[in-house]
Formats: sequence, structure tokens, C-alpha cells
Amino acid sequence: MESLLLNLQSKNQITDYMKDNHMVAYERGIFQEMIAAIKAKDQQQLDWFRSFGDSFRKITMNVYAYRKGLEFGFTEISFDKYDWFTRPVFLDREELVFGDKLHCGNHSLIYLGRGANHIWTYGMNYSYGVAGGCYGLSVYGKQFGSRDAAFNHALNELKSMMTKKLGSTDTTNDKQPVIIATLREIEKTQVNMIQLSLF
Repeated sequence: MESLLLNLQSKNQITDYMKDNHMVAYERGIFQEMIAAIKAKDQQQLDWFRSFGDSFRKITMNVYAYRKGLEFGFTEISFDKYDWFTRPVFLDREELVFGDKLHCGNHSLIYLGRGANHIWTYGMNYSYGVAGGCYGLSVYGKQFGSRDAAFNHALNELKSMMTKKLGSTDTTNDKQPVIIATLREIEKTQVNMIQLSLF
């Protein structure tokens, strides 16, 4: 496969790619930046884009990942062995457990972490007993100005998800003892947070 050339003559290649592929908003925006660089005869900017990959797909995804990382203060540009942008490592990471801590699958986890610029986010691994889901700490996560704001938002999200499963008739996936135990722990944590804020 021939390596992608990105130069002042690449406008037609870019516009053809845009016509032939369905794109999300950020991809279209990055291609518009490339076209603007071509119009401005800015080969240095095109070289910068090209440094993010050897295909349009890799370039757009890697540039977007890099820019999302900047929102958390992560500035390093590095790639893994497959030439995908390396995930930044969040600082002050915490893992908080809710529900039955002794039995795997009977608890939910909230992951907290902050970026280099002190912007916080969270990830979650939630379990209803058998059913559940997860998403990790990521530069694509919601942004918060403090640990407490991120934690409070995560608790409310987990509480809302668990509350929707209360009384579920799907007894195979939604184990009511797990859901109730998780809600009790969330309530206890929120009461403790309110009490601590009073002092």
C-alpha cells in the first residue's frame, strides 16, 4: 500500500475522500483545516497533520485524540506500535467500590482521575448482578473543575442507573440484592459528603 502524500496538491484527494466517506463533525473540521493549509500554501502545517498517521482515518482520529488530551493538559505526542495515539495516564487516580465488595460482579466501580491541568473526569464499571457495562478514564470523558464535582456527578449517574433497575422483572440479569446494596452505599457516601461539607 502506498504511503499517503499530504502536500499542496492534495486538495482533490482530500475532497474525494470527504465525498466517499461518512464523517463525524470533528473529522470534517480537520479536513477543512487541511484544505485551508493547502490554500495558504502552508506545507509545514500539512507536515504536522501527516505526522499523525499514514492514512486519513489515522490522521483524523489521532489529531482528535491529541486535541482532547490538550483539554486535560496532556501535551505529549506519542504513538503505540500500531501508530495509534498513546492514551495519556491520568493523575491522582482512584478506584471506589459500591455494593458487595467481596463477590466479583456484585459491585460497581467509579474511577476518578485528573489531567495535568487539574481538570477531573471519571469512568465507571457498573453491575446489576449479571448485566452491566463499563467505560474507563478517558480524555473523551466529561470535564470537571474538582475531584468532588466529578465524584458527585459519577455518584448521581450510578444512582440513576441503579434506580431504573429497582423492581426489574429480569431476575436473570438484574439482581435486586446487588442493586439495593449499591444504592445503600451510594446514599451512605452522599450523606457523608454532605456532613463533611458542613465542617
